[in-house]
Amino acid sequence: MTTTAIIVAAGRGIRAGGEIPKQWQQLGHCCVAAHAMQVFADHPGVARMILVVHPDDAESGSLPALPDAQIVPGGATRRASVLAGLRAAEPHGGKVLIHDAARPLLSAAIIDRVIAALDTHIGAAPAVPVTDTLWSGADGLVTGLQDRAGLFRAQTPQGFHLAPLLAAHQTVKGEATDDVAVARAAGLDVAIVAGDDTNIKITTPGDFARAERLMGQAMDVRCGNGYDVHRFGPGDYVWLCGVQVPHDRALQGHSDADVGMHAVTDAIYGALGMGDIGQHFPPSDPQWKGAASHIFLEHAVQLAADYGYRISNVDCTLVCEYPKIGPHQPAMKVSLAQIMGLSPDRISVKATTSERLGFTGRGEGIAAIATATLVKP
Repeated sequence: MTTTAIIVAAGRGIRAGGEIPKQWQQLGHCCVAAHAMQVFADHPGVARMILVVHPDDAESGSLPALPDAQIVPGGATRRASVLAGLRAAEPHGGKVLIHDAARPLLSAAIIDRVIAALDTHIGAAPAVPVTDTLWSGADGLVTGLQDRAGLFRAQTPQGFHLAPLLAAHQTVKGEATDDVAVARAAGLDVAIVAGDDTNIKITTPGDFARAERLMGQAMDVRCGNGYDVHRFGPGDYVWLCGVQVPHDRALQGHSDADVGMHAVTDAIYGALGMGDIGQHFPPSDPQWKGAASHIFLEHAVQLAADYGYRISNVDCTLVCEYPKIGPHQPAMKVSLAQIMGLSPDRISVKATTSERLGFTGRGEGIAAIATATLVKP
């Protein structure tokens, strides 16, 4: 039985502030909605995603970069939007997980628990027991206490077998705060599974800062450095950071001797704890003789992605007397950014001399030093 994730992102989120709806506002490296969508996209138990958006957003064609999903226009209310998503999922049958796009810190473990509970229940949803003392109040004064026994804070994704939930939405009258309320109104039992205090919903402006703090606690941040040297030999240009730079000599090496790109590649391998270029592309192997260095960098980038890391930024320093790097620096940034799938503002390429000291000062070759930062959300 397949599982479809329906992400509800059709609201306007006025209380959260900002010029655009909260689900499209930036949180870390991407928008709020994209965080949870990526967790669903990476989960082996989820076969597909349906993203329900406001009709204006669907028609504008200006949605931010998001994981692959079927885009469905929503309705005037949350229930209408969920119903639109359920109808889009109906041809696939199976199970559905309905998630608020404003909950960006969803974990794979919560998805696991909801899907597992659906093996024995029509519906299942995550929740966190209420542990704080509850008061009633009026006019700024405490008027009484509320028994917290058996009380839970509801979260999403709320999971169901699709057919009975679709029938409930089509027959139950009135608005409801969530899909558990609709299911219960139709007489469906819903199991409670363990939620997580980090699975917060963005509602007010302060929630963005809270989410960023929680993301920082969970992130795995790694730094690596790379260093490479190539000597000069006969030729009339050098390859530096993917750009062909005219010069009266060329750099010598087993590959194209792009010293800058080699240092960046080794910095990524270093951050992963996975050695250097020589271990992945041995110079003893003739197939790499004269190879373009972007092959090595693309491999390192893909390896980082395979292990769940994204590259946050890269800083590369070229050490040489000649050629002059300044005129070519913008093109080098663009070249590296294209290979790594980053925006150029996350790439730094700069140059320095060694004050005519050492082999670089004598013009015998070029050295490069690079640092790469990798982040796993």
